[in-house]
Amino acid sequence: MNTQLIKYKEAGKFEETRFEKIHNVIFDSSQEASIIVAQEIAGLIKEKQSLNTPCILGLATGSSPIKVYEELVRMHKEEGLSFANVITFNLDEYYPMDKDNIQSYFYFMHEHLFNHVDILPENINIPSGTISNEELYQYCIDYETKIKSLGGLDFQLLGIGRTGHIGFNEPGSHFNSGTRSITLDHITRVDAAPAFLGIDNVPRKAITMGVGTVRSAKRIVLLGWGISKANVLKKTIEGDITPQVPATYLQEHNNTTFVLDKGASSELTRVKTPWLVSSCKWTEALELKAVVWLSELTNKPFLKLTDKDYNDHGMSDLLAEEGTAYDLNIKMFNKLQHTITGWPGGKPNADDTNRPERSTPEKKRIIIFSPHPDDDVISMGGTFDRLVQQGHDVHIAYQTSGNIAVSDDEALKFAEISKALNPKSIEANAIISYLHKKTGNAIDSVEVRKLKGLIRRSESVGATRYLGLDDANVHFLDLPFYETGTIKKNNLSQVDIDIMCSLIEHIKPHQIYAAGDLADPHGTHKVCLDALFASLEKMKGLPYMNDCWVWLYRGAWHEWESYEIEMAVPLSPDQVLRKRHAIFYHQSQKDGVMFQGDDNREFWVRVEDRNRLTAKKYNDLGLADYAAIEAFRRYYF
Repeated sequence: MNTQLIKYKEAGKFEETRFEKIHNVIFDSSQEASIIVAQEIAGLIKEKQSLNTPCILGLATGSSPIKVYEELVRMHKEEGLSFANVITFNLDEYYPMDKDNIQSYFYFMHEHLFNHVDILPENINIPSGTISNEELYQYCIDYETKIKSLGGLDFQLLGIGRTGHIGFNEPGSHFNSGTRSITLDHITRVDAAPAFLGIDNVPRKAITMGVGTVRSAKRIVLLGWGISKANVLKKTIEGDITPQVPATYLQEHNNTTFVLDKGASSELTRVKTPWLVSSCKWTEALELKAVVWLSELTNKPFLKLTDKDYNDHGMSDLLAEEGTAYDLNIKMFNKLQHTITGWPGGKPNADDTNRPERSTPEKKRIIIFSPHPDDDVISMGGTFDRLVQQGHDVHIAYQTSGNIAVSDDEALKFAEISKALNPKSIEANAIISYLHKKTGNAIDSVEVRKLKGLIRRSESVGATRYLGLDDANVHFLDLPFYETGTIKKNNLSQVDIDIMCSLIEHIKPHQIYAAGDLADPHGTHKVCLDALFASLEKMKGLPYMNDCWVWLYRGAWHEWESYEIEMAVPLSPDQVLRKRHAIFYHQSQKDGVMFQGDDNREFWVRVEDRNRLTAKKYNDLGLADYAAIEAFRRYYF
């Protein structure tokens, strides 16, 4: 094992298993992992400088390498890391694509790296999205030849797409393929849609280095962040080599490391079912995870699992510790049973020993933090409704304006209504004129962003009023990190954290609910959660914070696994309908939503199906049969 692999082994959590065919390390966070990767790149640059030779880097775009580039920039500015000897080749570019377009990879690389370091402009190589179709074939050959003339890539940084693509080598790519033009897979275009404000704006073609070009690099590091990449990473690391998952070709490269965060690694056998890999140190949490897995695998409820079921599926050591399946089954049944409560704010005058929440104080001050102006009702609308009905002092805090998710057509509709009410309105006329002239992915004017934000506000207030909340308890924080007018947001700042702290200080909550959906480690939900965590860290020494419990809900895309749930709030059929009606108030997000993903169901359908599925999982495990369940996990600070 070379020195870099040893370094990763020491820094991350690494363990060879018979299931894995690619070296990989797992870090607690993408931030921590990105710093380690940046340190390797910096070390290589310095090594090449000492030899007075150029350092040839293959670079990736997308959200995965952003923190790596930030750390390299920091090292340049604070530690004197020079890029004077660095020659870069980017993996890909959309085609056609003007380099000045904010969605171009040329723009991305300069925005995140090149504009901030001392690399020579002539040493930057990025495929051109403006080359003519007639010249494209020869251009790709020349790009490939230039890489080879410099001795090949010393280091190739990669991300991975949900199709298993590396670069834009989509399923079907040949393992010896070179730089070429390619038609993008539909899933790839769906994933790119948020950046382009809709899939219709995403180019259908791209220029990409080939699999063969990537595999010729002396060293390859692939970054995998977030739960949305977990399935394809399992296929890549543990599956067979197949052109349908082009990243599996890296199994045959002798110096590749996959660097993963916890979410991205969650489907690997050694993470998901470690008892199939080696002997386990059985904690109660791991026991529950294992028994849920066994129950689902055998299609048996907890209380019907037998000693033979445990022994046949690699869990005999667990039985040896617990005694019999009978005892273990009852223990796990009770543990899951105790997560269920119809009183998310705690049940007054009740024994709360086996309940997820405290019975006192009977009336709690509660903040529900919602990253966008609809996450509250989409993700926990039934619990929100129940908290209000049960008499708690509930406050809703919308962390961002959500203006980027309002379509131009929706904004134009409201501007025209405003003009009809007041034909002389200068602002309405200016907005109408701007929207009629707007082209491509131009950044909205301040007036248009304001209108789009007001649309989201009015929808939110409609929903909260429907659920019985006083307008005075609705807070619009408009955190500054979000207000860029583009899909790319600013980094979290002290101003953002101060706004959060101010609200917490004002309300002094007994409960906080927040979105714990981390599918995208650079997405708005993650930044909003980081803002909360930073606020809690700053305020945890205050006396009233000792009485504050934090519950995390998931967004529209994923739910907590059954073994992760610490509070399960069942919903009656009537409450499911009330939740649906609250979601309907968010009309700008209901039909033709801009960031639909690859799930064509509307948000309300998607979330109802998810809540029903959670209830079904509980029932299949042997617990009561509910219409729907909303799930939460406690965060300890």
